[in-house]
Amino acid sequence: MVRAYDCDVLVVGGGIVGLSTAYAITRAAPGTRVIVLEKEPGPALHQTGHNSGVIHSGIYYRPGSLKARFAVQGAAEMVKFCAEYDLPCEVTGKLIVATEHAELPRLHSLAQRGRENGIPVRELGPAQITEHEPHVRGLGAIHVGTTGICDYGAVARHLAGLAEDAGASVRYGARVEVIGRRGPAIAVRTALGEVLRARALVNCAGLHSDAVARLAGDDPGMRIIPFRGEYWELAPARAELVRGLVYPVPDPAFPFLGVHLTRGIDGTVHLGPNAVPALAREGYDRRAVRPGELAGTVAYPGSWHLARRHWRYGAGEVRRSLSKRAFTDAVRRLLPDVTPDDLIPAPAGVRAQAILRDGTLVDDFLFAESPGMVHVLNAPSPAATASLPIGREVARRVLRGLG
Repeated sequence: MVRAYDCDVLVVGGGIVGLSTAYAITRAAPGTRVIVLEKEPGPALHQTGHNSGVIHSGIYYRPGSLKARFAVQGAAEMVKFCAEYDLPCEVTGKLIVATEHAELPRLHSLAQRGRENGIPVRELGPAQITEHEPHVRGLGAIHVGTTGICDYGAVARHLAGLAEDAGASVRYGARVEVIGRRGPAIAVRTALGEVLRARALVNCAGLHSDAVARLAGDDPGMRIIPFRGEYWELAPARAELVRGLVYPVPDPAFPFLGVHLTRGIDGTVHLGPNAVPALAREGYDRRAVRPGELAGTVAYPGSWHLARRHWRYGAGEVRRSLSKRAFTDAVRRLLPDVTPDDLIPAPAGVRAQAILRDGTLVDDFLFAESPGMVHVLNAPSPAATASLPIGREVARRVLRGLG
């Protein structure tokens, strides 16, 4: 006799995107049976729990892109969500500061992009910069009033609770090892030996999203290359140097925003991150190496194309990783009063960046579908900010497939 389905939708990954998806499914289609499988002992222990907590406004992203639309929506929704459930959150605004004359045209273009995305921005001169941030120096700046900070780990835990209250099951320590199709059903075996049958599967595995797609028999057409983002903190006695959030003008060729200054929800001021290739997908420490994962990265043609195209940029990132003095020099462009003695090591994060075979960095959120499956293949920053709209989008796709 054919065994009945254990659930309607299996969600692989218990970070903020996976939990937002489970929550959105239960809201959009009450009664839909959802099981979330998370390999760790708790939620949000990877990208969600290793970031600066910034609620991004959406100013950086190409008008009309998923990142632009979802970040703008998501920022407003995240503030509202945190207020509704009494989670730590503050709308601080931020400055994007040009420190060289060559950056001023890019700064002005960024302001125009922000307006196209419907974001209120103000362009400031040097005197106005110091009104917001007395210790920051620059030739010009943009003030973005809708940027804020929150605790994304707390948000993810609350989403898990809301999904469970609506009937979903969130299972921890449930690493997915096998995915197979059996007729119209999708069967998954976890490391615990449990076999689950579902009508549909959603892949929100973040750092392992491409591996899960391949496990399911789908070609993702990209590979996740992990980049470690290394942070320092300002010593508590020097934390008054930064009031809020201060960013440099980003290089438009890269998805990274450069070394910035972030006063978090707990009052700690983080400096960074720089971005260097990690030697493991969960390589939060530079000594962490997983030979199999590293071999996969090295063997991937996109890695070599990327390195050949951007080696100068990468060399600067590595230099800042290895030299505290070089990292301090990057901070001093914005905050001249800082010295190496003011910096304290802080925990690093890892960005799951999708790269195509030709070395192109995937710039937007990336979804792929196959019968019974939806894969979230690229959801780095600002995915936490945009997690509520992303969850609804994934829920819409999977529910459409269920009919």
